[in-house]
Amino acid sequence: MYRHFFKRFFSFSIVLIGLICISPILLVITIWLHFANKGAGAFFYQDRAGKGGKIFKVMKYKSMTDERDADGKLLPDAQRLTSIGRFIRRTSIDELPQLFNVLKGDMALVGPRPLLPEYTPLYDETQRRRLEVRPGITGWAQVHGRNGLKLSKRFEMDVYYVDHVSLWMDIKILWLTFYGLFATKVEVDRGALEGVDDLDFDKKAFNEDHK
Repeated sequence: MYRHFFKRFFSFSIVLIGLICISPILLVITIWLHFANKGAGAFFYQDRAGKGGKIFKVMKYKSMTDERDADGKLLPDAQRLTSIGRFIRRTSIDELPQLFNVLKGDMALVGPRPLLPEYTPLYDETQRRRLEVRPGITGWAQVHGRNGLKLSKRFEMDVYYVDHVSLWMDIKILWLTFYGLFATKVEVDRGALEGVDDLDFDKKAFNEDHK
């Protein structure tokens, strides 16, 4: 009952109340990023695989400018990353716009982190079970290892969560997330799996070798 109905109600209610409370802060951050990013905008959108593998646009705060060199190529990330961008990444504030993804129904507060759709065909039967629930802003794997967790282990924990979804587990994960708010965050963008991708998903998905 919780998994199929109350979980959605739980996520929606908390997010709606939370957004009302923090909306002035979000407005300030949005305006600040608009100017800090030199016209590149305050938001960043990227495709992610949601429940059942359905692709949706995940929303994040943009932490970089779109500055280019004389040849029109984007400058290296390190040169485009702004001071406020570095701060919102370190504190995971850049993930806050995903609260709107929760309101839309693309995501839940708690669930497996959404990965790039290019990885979906690479899942085995067990790994694919992580797509049985809505992806979350935080999850069981994220509070048990963060960036140091191997990809195969993250998938094991995602499936464990799918098999044990409950109100108590979601509350526990939210508490552990709040407790570790300023710890190193888990990145899910392309290239962020370097060093923990023991399944070679990046290499297989994009048909290239890591140097």
